[in-house]
Amino acid sequence: MTAEPRSAAAEPHRADAESPLAGGNAESPLGGGDAEPRLAGTDAESRLVVGGAEVARYVVRPDLDPRHGPRPYLHPVRTRAGTPVTDALPADHVWHLGASLAVQDVDGANLWGGRTYVRGTGYTWRDDHGVIAHTGWRERAADRLDHDLEWRDRHGRVLLREHRRISATPAGDDAWWLDLSATLTAATGADVHLGSPATNGRPGGAGYGGFFWRAAADREPFVRTAEAEGEESVNGSAAPWLALSASAPGGGAYTLVFTGLGPGDRWFVRTAMYPGVCVAYAFDRPAVVAAGRPRHNRHRVLVADGHLDPADVAVRVDAAVVR
Repeated sequence: MTAEPRSAAAEPHRADAESPLAGGNAESPLGGGDAEPRLAGTDAESRLVVGGAEVARYVVRPDLDPRHGPRPYLHPVRTRAGTPVTDALPADHVWHLGASLAVQDVDGANLWGGRTYVRGTGYTWRDDHGVIAHTGWRERAADRLDHDLEWRDRHGRVLLREHRRISATPAGDDAWWLDLSATLTAATGADVHLGSPATNGRPGGAGYGGFFWRAAADREPFVRTAEAEGEESVNGSAAPWLALSASAPGGGAYTLVFTGLGPGDRWFVRTAMYPGVCVAYAFDRPAVVAAGRPRHNRHRVLVADGHLDPADVAVRVDAAVVR
């Protein structure tokens, strides 16, 4: 049976604690008349193509306020029918950038954007924002991108070096697979610690930070794993796959199927506050990129038209593993 997304109209909107809208305009870094951030001003981007059609744009050097966590990101990502399935720079969380790698606490540097969660204080605007910077291409093709990056703190000190590969492959006429592999290597000569608001004291399962996808949805989406459904049941789980079904603003049903949890990773999920899924590297305890021992991550997302039922999801995931 097809899973239909639930309507957000049944519940009032709740501003999340890390949102710039929570607590009034006095806490927003934008102030004045800069209420509409723009995606203009990028000086480098690439495109991924499947079957002759563009399915994703990769913004490599975004021109963003440092407080938004500048980093390469995928947006817009589209289904094969052209339905947009990512959102970027939304008013509720301006630093949400389509699909990207971002961590709020990397040895004390905020590489997520927005306010930093401080134990005993809560979310606080701090001058601690770093940048994840593209440093060079290894390969660029219509269906794959391969490049190097540096994760830097606010002073420009390199904390991590990354080698990232992104590819797009067809999965039938109605879907395609996005594959993002990232190898993180400590660049400080010591272990580099990855943390989240949860590991820094925030309750409520706010263990976000890792591979994060801000979805585009006209109402609250429906999320499920093979064994559970709904935000409360899925958030914090370690299921092999997680599916989010929604309809994009303006129409177009779609399903995203996420795979690729690494050892110790958990799913961070939001549907009521905003539509988002994260492979969380430090959901309830800090993670470590040990000196001399790179951390390897591989995240795969099936981008499909329509609302897929669990049996269809399982078949597609199994087929991808076999291939």
